[in-house]
Amino acid sequence: MAIITLTTDFGEKDHFAGATKGAIYSELEDIRIVDISHCVSPFNISEAAYIIQNAYSSFPKGTIHLIGIDSELSPENKHIAVKLDDHYFICANNGIMSMICTEIAPEKIVEINIHDRVETNFPVLDIFVKVACHIARGGTLDVIGKVINTIKPIKNLVPFVNDEQNQIIGSVIYIDNYGNVVTNIKRKFFETVQKGRAYEVFARNHMFKKIHNKFSDIINFEIEESKRDVEGKGLVVFNSSDYLEIAVYKSNCTTVGGASTLMGLKNMDTVTVNFKPILSR
Repeated sequence: MAIITLTTDFGEKDHFAGATKGAIYSELEDIRIVDISHCVSPFNISEAAYIIQNAYSSFPKGTIHLIGIDSELSPENKHIAVKLDDHYFICANNGIMSMICTEIAPEKIVEINIHDRVETNFPVLDIFVKVACHIARGGTLDVIGKVINTIKPIKNLVPFVNDEQNQIIGSVIYIDNYGNVVTNIKRKFFETVQKGRAYEVFARNHMFKKIHNKFSDIINFEIEESKRDVEGKGLVVFNSSDYLEIAVYKSNCTTVGGASTLMGLKNMDTVTVNFKPILSR
């Protein structure tokens, strides 16, 4: 049984997500639909890219991922279907796929060309669903589009490194449910520039001298639990997806706040890493 996943900025209030599922079931009764998220910030390409990059590989090979973000068809916003890592992705060619494609080369990309056969002002419902169901039935990409070789990139996908190679300037690409702030600086990139040097991470007026591997690394377990006083403290980690993340230990955005609110960080804000020179002996 084929699986179709949905990642959109439709939210939970409106009919869009439910109507999309209904259209899929109308074409294929024997299908499994999985909601990855309908809470992507409206038109936020980098946020959607981060979510789908970190979710898709948990699904079986052959899964079809329908991504409904900024999907209105225009001369500068075409629709594409991509086969990559034995998964299928259907979305607008607006940069969403570029984060995954920097790490894994697509097997095939087609620009969808069935629009003349379908009247629509809701392309996710009318175009993306038809393409997804076609693939789920075993159809090929060549039938629904023409092959293209490149996709549109996301701006600021790769952090900037200065000429002296002693500074990385990254940006915030995602803020999670806990208010933790994810940057576009990946561990491998960081270590390539670092070359063993000490560093300082700056986010607005906050500075950190250590990057942890997990949140609980800030706890000194030799101190009695009642005296640790770590809840609400800021820290930096490489998260489970190996992105540099600024967090608050045991944060809660509805009560004490999270890194985004307490440190005043928002999407596309700058995060800087300064590397210190290695002192000669």
